[in-house]
Amino acid sequence: MTFDLENMTLEDLKKHQTQVAKAISGFAEKQKQKAIEALDAKAREMGYSLAELTGLQTGRKRSAAVAKYANPANPADTWTGRGRKPRWFDAALKAGKSADDLRI
Repeated sequence: MTFDLENMTLEDLKKHQTQVAKAISGFAEKQKQKAIEALDAKAREMGYSLAELTGLQTGRKRSAAVAKYANPANPADTWTGRGRKPRWFDAALKAGKSADDLRI
C-alpha cells in the first residue's frame, strides 16, 4: 500500500499519523507480551516462575494462604483449601475420613 503524502490534506496526514502511532504502540505491546510469554515458558520449563527469577510481580498480588488441612501420613504435606484437591485429601475422604478430621 502506498500513499501519496504530497497530495494529502493536513487533516488526512494527521489522521494517518494517529493511526500509525496506534499501530506502532499496539505492535510493540504485542511483541512485549510474546517475549514475556516465551520467558515465562522457559522459566517454568526450568522449574521456576518468571516472577521468582526477576523479583517482579506478574499478575495480581495475593496474600499467602494459610494451610487448613494436613496429610495424615505426612503432616508436612498441607493444603490451604484453595485450588485443586490433593490426591491424599481425596484418598482420605474415600477412606471414610471427613474434612474436619484432616483440619489442622
